[in-house]
Amino acid sequence: MISINKFYIGGEWVTPDSTKTMPILTPSTNAQIGQLTLGNRTDVDRAVAAAKTAFDSFSMTSKQERLALLYRLADVTRDRMEDLAQAITMEMGAPATMSFEVQADAGLGHLLAFTAALKALEEEETLPNGDLLSREPIGVCGLITPWNWPINQIALKVIPALATGSTCILKPSEHTPLSAQIYAEIIHEAGYPAGVFNLVHGDGPTVGAGLSSHPDVAMMSFTGSTRAGSAVSKDSADTVKRVTLELGGKSPNLVFADCDLATRIQEGVVGCFYNTGQSCDAPTRMLVERSVYDQALEIAKRAADAQVVGDPAAKGDHIGPLFDGIQYDRVQTMIQKGIDGGARLLAGGAGRPDGLPEHLQTGWFVRPTIFCDVTPDMAIWREEIFGPVLVMTPFDTEEEAIALANDTEYGLAAYLQTGSKERARRVSRRLRAGGIHINGRDADYGSPFGGFKHSGIGREGGRFGLEDYLELKVRPPFVA
Repeated sequence: MISINKFYIGGEWVTPDSTKTMPILTPSTNAQIGQLTLGNRTDVDRAVAAAKTAFDSFSMTSKQERLALLYRLADVTRDRMEDLAQAITMEMGAPATMSFEVQADAGLGHLLAFTAALKALEEEETLPNGDLLSREPIGVCGLITPWNWPINQIALKVIPALATGSTCILKPSEHTPLSAQIYAEIIHEAGYPAGVFNLVHGDGPTVGAGLSSHPDVAMMSFTGSTRAGSAVSKDSADTVKRVTLELGGKSPNLVFADCDLATRIQEGVVGCFYNTGQSCDAPTRMLVERSVYDQALEIAKRAADAQVVGDPAAKGDHIGPLFDGIQYDRVQTMIQKGIDGGARLLAGGAGRPDGLPEHLQTGWFVRPTIFCDVTPDMAIWREEIFGPVLVMTPFDTEEEAIALANDTEYGLAAYLQTGSKERARRVSRRLRAGGIHINGRDADYGSPFGGFKHSGIGREGGRFGLEDYLELKVRPPFVA
């Protein structure tokens, strides 16, 4: 049984003030594998004080000093990749291959991209009017990360804080503490000064709100639900913090008849089911040109039927369970809403997949599901399901496709499949989303990630991700 009963504060593993605990569960069997101590406001105050003290000196470090620490951090991260992957598989159910090659790899990929961005960053420059502009670290940062991409989101927040000379307190999801604990060990081994990085486990209403409302925290960066992001913004308002948010999505996938239909439909289904559908930018609404709609349904059904669901401890390209019982119940409820709402069930449906081994029967596995003939008035069209559930609908014209794609309160990502370069340019310009994926191509590490509308505020990754952790200062040239 794993016991996480220490927080990383001021460069040391310390005993929390709080004695409140919660079980750590593994989603593949719903068995308890450990126990986590949840922090309180006193623990938050202690971590913020350590970060505030460390900021005085760390904010004065040179770019070269911070780059040297990032190079060391990369070396240690490489050494701990397998540990990170195993923790992620155990705590949130990502299959072993995906955990290592994608989930854990994100920690290194984003690190290398941020390092390149810092090398290119002009920390001081002369403006056209002759005044001098400097970019300086913002201060103490509160970082709240989710369970679905635990290391990906930790890296996107912690690394830019370290790169710019800011200091931080990380509150990871209380449901995925194992990988966060390892990441704290990585930072410690890399040699960061005491107090620059701090880790406090806890829940949102206590530790999260404690950070958001703390007068000595200059910035909050949050990834999670739109509801919780709104709460972070409200808690931060009284102390006029900078707030960046990466929230939900209901991303459209526009499929035109002139694309490589068999490839793009199959990719779209697999992309929706990837990470068991637990990605905020998953392509969950597939819009298909009517002339090829029936053909697309046949391809999509074959792809769904071929999707293997299995033990996350095993290597392979299968998908694992949802991460807990609450999410399982929500996905089951949404599948039933789709059935009751009149959508046609093309594949999958309610309940667990057939053929699961006995030891996985208590895990949170669901059937990969596709609904077709879905209309915008249906709940499954509008609400983020966060499971392997795809909805499909036909369109007749490019204008209709764009209107359907933008018919959502979210705007994180959009996917576009077409054989026409001109159409790709034209349609991309009109899609209200922060990232456009075209013909199976995604953006790489270092590109800005974030969304329009209810999908958030700000961008993460690379040069643009550094900017949220920097303040601008202007001064005139010195004249004696």
